[in-house]
Amino acid sequence: MKKIENIFRAILIWLPSLVISIFFVLNAIEKIFHSDQMDKIVTNNAVVIIVGIFLLISTALFLYNKTITAGTTLLASYMTFIVFVHIYKEKPFEVTILIVMCTIFAAYLRTPNLFVQKSQNQ
Repeated sequence: MKKIENIFRAILIWLPSLVISIFFVLNAIEKIFHSDQMDKIVTNNAVVIIVGIFLLISTALFLYNKTITAGTTLLASYMTFIVFVHIYKEKPFEVTILIVMCTIFAAYLRTPNLFVQKSQNQ
């Protein structure tokens, strides 16, 4: 019974990370392979491809436990920039804010000790 509980717990801890990673990977693949068909602020295909590669690397860092802090920071920073772009273009930006929050929440579920402030006595 304890073994099943541990497996279930691991699935629930990793599920948000996998869902948000699928979003970022699909976004990156679209940027890499369909950069010429995108109607974005940046019209240079090379820049869009570089952003796609950046997203793939950031997602890999996010999924690896030793580099989760760097991956979370890069992905959340990227999506925060996208929030500002949506605000500038007067597009709905609520979903992008939720993606930023989900990214940080998924990292918190996997490594909650990173988000705990250490007291000065330690």
